[in-house]
Amino acid sequence: MENFEQYLAPLLAYFDGEPWPQGIAIMCATFLFASIISWFIFRILKFLTSKTKSFLDDRLLAIARPPIYYSLLMTGFSAGVNRMPLTDKLTDYLIFGFKTLGVIIWMIALVRVSKIILQQLAWGAGNNNVRLIQPQTLPLFDNVSKLLIVAVAVYIIFQIWGVDMTAWLASAGIVGIAVGFAAKDTLANLFSGVFILADTPYKIGDYIVLDGNQRGKVTHIGLRSTRLITRGDVEVTVPNSIMGNSKVTNQSGGPHPKFRIEVKVGVAYGTDIDQVDDILMRIAENEPLVTKSPEPRVRFRTFGASSLDFELLCWIENPELRGRTLHKLNSAVYKRFNEENIEIPYAKQDLYIKELPHQ
Repeated sequence: MENFEQYLAPLLAYFDGEPWPQGIAIMCATFLFASIISWFIFRILKFLTSKTKSFLDDRLLAIARPPIYYSLLMTGFSAGVNRMPLTDKLTDYLIFGFKTLGVIIWMIALVRVSKIILQQLAWGAGNNNVRLIQPQTLPLFDNVSKLLIVAVAVYIIFQIWGVDMTAWLASAGIVGIAVGFAAKDTLANLFSGVFILADTPYKIGDYIVLDGNQRGKVTHIGLRSTRLITRGDVEVTVPNSIMGNSKVTNQSGGPHPKFRIEVKVGVAYGTDIDQVDDILMRIAENEPLVTKSPEPRVRFRTFGASSLDFELLCWIENPELRGRTLHKLNSAVYKRFNEENIEIPYAKQDLYIKELPHQ
């Protein structure tokens, strides 16, 4: 502030011996100086950023102008307050207030900057090696960055006002231990949610099967729980701690979302197996829900106790079509086998009556 007052020495000399006008003059000069300088500099920077193809620099420039402009004002206003004939206590309070307001303005700006940078990294994850920050994990990192920036800002404000942080930190440690024991299940869900978002074993829209044979479509992945919609249109909420410790089968995972289904059928001994193979292949090829690539195939699996066991293997576009496709294929196989007089054997039991009850 002393260097700043040296530049205003001619103006201060005009009000020599009058502290109130000197303080007000410093504030007015600071306001004009900050307005002209910020307008001129940011005008040039805006012209330069308009020549680039990226919108990132334009957004960052718009965010940077308010805190820089206020920093210039705070320097001049603090110098003006020092010139005014106020009590030491009031002068300190005003200067501390200016600094606190500056910290808050910079905190808001940094929160916005961190959000923009994280969004840029997340949506550009497919074009670079940054795999941890993705659209699915963006809310997590956004909240963490906000928490860190706010925590640092609060610490700086406490330092400005001369508040001893030792007692606060000790109290926070004790409270943290108590909260940790009281909310251990919630914390387990939160940590599991972090690992799920970072590792992405499944994503929204995938069909997954849990250990308990619970199958559904993922509709929401949060820090506390994962939500599924079953085929019965029932929403199931599963805590992330259970998801993290369970075997999860992602039916939509792999190189593509296509899903293989198996139609198992047995025919009587003595049936022409080439005819069965041909019938099953034609049924699969004529079904619109069955994909052309990969091609369907038929496998003669085993000699059963009373039947020759076949499997028709074919693929569908996504697991959601499994039930409908199985219904159509099973119906077509049964009707076609009846037309061709191909017997589908089934277990039979003979009941022998040793003697009739006496009348």
